[in-house]
Amino acid sequence: MATKSSNTGAIAQATGKSWEAWSADLSAADAQKLTHKEIAQLAETLMSAEVSNTGWWAQSVAVAFEQEIGRRLPGQGQDGTFQGSTTATLHTDIDGALERWVQATRDLSDFNGQHMTDGPNISSSQRWRYWRAAFSDGSKVHVDIGAKGEKTTISVNITKAHSAEAVSGWKSFWRQVLAQAKN
Repeated sequence: MATKSSNTGAIAQATGKSWEAWSADLSAADAQKLTHKEIAQLAETLMSAEVSNTGWWAQSVAVAFEQEIGRRLPGQGQDGTFQGSTTATLHTDIDGALERWVQATRDLSDFNGQHMTDGPNISSSQRWRYWRAAFSDGSKVHVDIGAKGEKTTISVNITKAHSAEAVSGWKSFWRQVLAQAKN
């Protein structure tokens, strides 16, 4: 399953400017010659004062523009590595969800054909529980466990993968682990 391109419809709705207008404005400003940071700064200056969270939307505009001009693939970070995520909802509290996650991963020695090089590192805050690890292919996973009403969401965030295909493989692997944690 490929990572989707930036949602230009959401950008248009949030900023009040069509994606075609964004693309034209950025192209007219030679944004293809700018760094990601510079594109985001330019986008923010081009936003209406009525836009909420301009910094976040400016980043979204910059990523979508970089995808459009072929500088960045969907799911690709500024450093050239890829990222993705998958989630599951459990009918338990956050400590119960963390315990289920730990049980589902505790005896694994093979993680999607890789071995763990760092971790797992478990930490918590009042509202969240975290599980972090790094793997022999250079990828990392950040698991965020948080309450959502009477349920708990486990979000598995894959970073530093070397390709979109690697992210797809990791998503498939982590979905299996999530399914085990739900049982």
